Amino acid sequence: MTATTAESSSPPSVVTGLYLRTKALHAEAERTGVIRNLLRGEASRAGYILLLRNLLPAYQAMEHGLDRHRGSPGIALLSRFRIERSLAIVSDLAALCGERWIEDIPLLAAGEIYANRIAHVAGGDGMRLIAHAYTRYLGDLSGGQILQRLLARTLELRPSELAFYDFPHYSDLDMLKADYRKALDEAAALAPDPQSVVEEGAIAFSMNIDLSCAVEAAVLQGSATVAPVE
Repeated sequence: MTATTAESSSPPSVVTGLYLRTKALHAEAERTGVIRNLLRGEASRAGYILLLRNLLPAYQAMEHGLDRHRGSPGIALLSRFRIERSLAIVSDLAALCGERWIEDIPLLAAGEIYANRIAHVAGGDGMRLIAHAYTRYLGDLSGGQILQRLLARTLELRPSELAFYDFPHYSDLDMLKADYRKALDEAAALAPDPQSVVEEGAIAFSMNIDLSCAVEAAVLQGSATVAPVE
């Protein structure tokens, strides 16, 4: 067998497929809604809090689904990583706006739709959860680290309000990101329909864009006023 034949018979990288399929959507996400404002250093504290509150159900649904399938082929490859974000988000919300955040900060329709989608794909073999783990966790390990510095500078957030971006179990986030990307690829290669994982990535990015725009709209309408914790 020639080298060319061997290479052509290798399964394509699903993570590469996700990257290529979502590249334009990723760029759009950075140019729209509250995410655009955050990256420009123009977002309000209320806008950031509202975004965080509406991301929480999506993370909870994803982490519940990943845990549910932790013994399944594919998903099991992701189980050794300790990168869950739900508890960190809850901690940040309490630090940012007090223990009554769940009563004070609204869950928008876009946030609920996003979480419901993840809960839906967690059914069956759960393999499409790989797309959501790719979208959220790799984003947290990449652009999230840039966002952490921006938030500390522009909104003057304290370390206790930025636990979302802290991965205390790991000292080398670049290595973690590389290892997790490899695990996602190996997991997705076991999916009965890898292309469905790629297409789910596009859905995930689209829902993130919808949520970002919904948060921006809510802030402009004045429905996201949050009093700072004293």
